[in-house]
Amino acid sequence: MTRSSYLFTSESVSEGHPDKVSDRISDAIVDLYIGADPQARVAVETLCTTNKVVLAGEVRGPASITHDKLKDTARAAIKDIGYEQDGFHWKTADIECYVHSQSADIAQGVDAAGNKDEGAGDQGIMFGYACNETEHLMPAPIYYSHRILKLLSEARRSGKEKGLGPDAKSQVTLLYENGKPVRATSVVVSTQHGEKLDQEQVREIVRPYVNQVLPNGWMCPEEEFYVNPTGRFVVGGPDGDAGLTGRKIIVDTYGGAAPHGGGAFSGKDPTKVDRSAAYAARYLAKNVVAAGLADRCTIQLAYAIGVSKPLSIYVDTAGTAKVDEAKVEKILAELMDLSPRGIRQHLGLNKPIYARTSAYGHFGRAPEQDGGFSWEKTDLVAGLKSAFA
Repeated sequence: MTRSSYLFTSESVSEGHPDKVSDRISDAIVDLYIGADPQARVAVETLCTTNKVVLAGEVRGPASITHDKLKDTARAAIKDIGYEQDGFHWKTADIECYVHSQSADIAQGVDAAGNKDEGAGDQGIMFGYACNETEHLMPAPIYYSHRILKLLSEARRSGKEKGLGPDAKSQVTLLYENGKPVRATSVVVSTQHGEKLDQEQVREIVRPYVNQVLPNGWMCPEEEFYVNPTGRFVVGGPDGDAGLTGRKIIVDTYGGAAPHGGGAFSGKDPTKVDRSAAYAARYLAKNVVAAGLADRCTIQLAYAIGVSKPLSIYVDTAGTAKVDEAKVEKILAELMDLSPRGIRQHLGLNKPIYARTSAYGHFGRAPEQDGGFSWEKTDLVAGLKSAFA
């Protein structure tokens, strides 16, 4: 039996966290290639450490995109995040590039040829999730964790909070009663700061942003409000800890409230179903909840490398469905072509829209006019309601 009263915690990290710096660089490279050729193939990983960046992976795209251009793209990403520190500076960081051409064996399995449709870029399982805890149909703990850091980032970037650095983490614990979140029991925020600020000053800088994010009356007790609990956070970013692409996958999705598939998203073009099918699964799950067919919905998709059709579609509503789950699976497959090509065409994924996804979550964001976050649309609601009328 599902518990109705419990505590649940999710964390987020800012764009200046070392792993997110790596994600941002990798996704900026995806955008570089897809902006030049919408059919480009990219799988690029990034390592960041003290004033050092290493790029590695495989690509297929215009020859005009040289190693020097990749290095320039990495520097521009670091500059935009705001790193101009002795231990990590966009201008002085040493950048090494080991990106090479895509394997012919992988290309053969993925490319369309003759009567063969384009196949998945890899095998794997992908999950999507939605619930009615917030207006964006996201689990509340991860949604609030992201929002706290996003507001702090905006204040830092605007110059309103000059004492803050790019690296930050947040963690929100909510009390659930009868299956619904009712208030925060603890909030943790750690943020990089200047030498002249002490812990109490940073605490009072952070406090109004937490109050702005949490609903009225939800703030945790004062003794459970932790800001920079180690006492000092001056050295941060890749100078304080190494960063790698794809190491914050639970932050990227649902904060642990739902399963995660086998792969990360950042650094991958949309032929890689690790990314595109996870977006499709979120899109379908969100539309199911938005249509009022369930309060919660988890969707799993599975693929084999080189095979176009999904091997399985699974829907689980945790007992909240108002309709038959098996029929939901059937209708979803009719409403959307879930082949890799079908997903990319339906959601318009062959566009340079990925750098913006690299921090503050790939889900729960507003769809954008240029096609960014297209998987957050709820344009299947009418079709779903009609199918179950």
